[in-house]
Amino acid sequence: MPVIRTDDGTDIFYKDWGSGRPIVFSHGWPLSSDDWDTQMLFFLQQGYRVVAHDRRGHGRSAQVADGHDMDHYADDLAAVMNHLDLRDAVNIGHSTGGGEVIRYLGRHGTDRTSKAAILSAVPPLMVQTDANPGGQPKSAFDDLQAQLATNRAAFYRGIADGPFYGFNRPGAEVLPVLADNWWRQGMMGSAKAHYDGIVAWSQTDFTEDLTRISIPVLVMHGDDDQIVPYADSAPLSAKLLPNGTLKTYPGFPHGMPTTQHATINADLLEFIRS
Repeated sequence: MPVIRTDDGTDIFYKDWGSGRPIVFSHGWPLSSDDWDTQMLFFLQQGYRVVAHDRRGHGRSAQVADGHDMDHYADDLAAVMNHLDLRDAVNIGHSTGGGEVIRYLGRHGTDRTSKAAILSAVPPLMVQTDANPGGQPKSAFDDLQAQLATNRAAFYRGIADGPFYGFNRPGAEVLPVLADNWWRQGMMGSAKAHYDGIVAWSQTDFTEDLTRISIPVLVMHGDDDQIVPYADSAPLSAKLLPNGTLKTYPGFPHGMPTTQHATINADLLEFIRS
């Protein structure tokens, strides 16, 4: 099993398939690199090298007690990029993974990355503050932590069956196997990592990171995202990015890379080739 060990002794599992220009995928909370299966197979068939890792405490990576914050997430991504000596890469992140990509580029620079895309991503900042009045109240995220601590399995089932893929919307095409796979990935990981991760993705302010990134960044978001509300995320990130482009998808849910993979993959391919 391909694993690297970070400077703080954490074993990080990764996938590395194919050859050619590398595309590096960062997954969302509380999932694993498996959530990118559709994208990885698609881009592999297009002649790219595809790489994805399981974030610390998630999937097959080590269930360490500490380091579940955006700085460590970014450093772990840097460790994978450096270990594989990736150059001219495209970094793609979904949800929390979008925050990971933005913190990585803001913290480690763009020497190894020529383009990036963030999908349904948490930047600039999710929690409500005086400077971010459109955010969600901290009590909402405290409640998520309480539900996780009380009954993680039931909590994850509710997210997967409902808002993540928009299955709770009237007339939605409900695909239980997608919810099953989401639940499987979530339950593979560490409750501690996922509990701490809620603070990481909800309370990290990515504003300064966004302003530092000069490479082209595609910001992709559905306007029916019930997990990361559109208005206080994607348009603000695209505005802060010096070379950002906003692409809005009417009616698409948070899990659009899975439910709308044909559209998302085609748009990503066009962006990468441009």
